[in-house]
Amino acid sequence: MPTSQIQYSEKYYDDTYEYRHVVLPADIAKALPKNGRLLTELEWRALGVQQSRGWIHYAIHKPEPHIMLFRRPLNYQQQQQAAARKTVAAM
Repeated sequence: MPTSQIQYSEKYYDDTYEYRHVVLPADIAKALPKNGRLLTELEWRALGVQQSRGWIHYAIHKPEPHIMLFRRPLNYQQQQQAAARKTVAAM
């Protein structure tokens, strides 16, 4: 599967989350579940989608199921880094 053809949107935001959508080429989109369920991180990574940690496949746009919709809490990476620093400091 040519994962180089996967297209990633810029991030966009609201008061709670940051969002992005990922457009899959037709040959990869064929591997999506036919029942229209959301994918786990392990599943979407197996399709070749590459993103940093914390992204959740949260919705399916029924007219265009080859477009995957993702979100994660605002400041997710900063929160994870702060938690890691706390853990290290506690050792």
